[in-house]
Amino acid sequence: MTWSAENDGPDERILNVRRRDRRFARNAYYFALEALDFTLVQYGKDKLTGEERHVGAAELMVGIRDYAADQFGPMAAFVFRQWGVRSGEDFGEIVFNLIDAGLLSRRAEDSRLDFANEGMDFELEFEQKFRQRLTDISTPV
Repeated sequence: MTWSAENDGPDERILNVRRRDRRFARNAYYFALEALDFTLVQYGKDKLTGEERHVGAAELMVGIRDYAADQFGPMAAFVFRQWGVRSGEDFGEIVFNLIDAGLLSRRAEDSRLDFANEGMDFELEFEQKFRQRLTDISTPV
């Protein structure tokens, strides 16, 4: 997935997406775009152009997980739940809504199923990453 430029700004396009599909909070869409930027930098693709800049579902899911951990810490899974995001498939839906809105582009072989095949369990991922921190903050002093 890569950014795409059109006449309407992202705010208008995301508003239009949410008029058609209310499953996910507005912030989930903005987060997905920010996570893509984060992922491009992580994989060193931010300076590339065209097909070389493409980020696949597996790369993006790792970027989403890592960016969420950076941004929200132990609250990442809670934030995702508040946005209506429960799985990698949900981020696949968000990404393809952004593609349909003209905010991202895709390769012909990209599919929503790519996100389903990743099978990332955010609850488990974030619990494992932050287990000690959660124990520390939940233990009475």
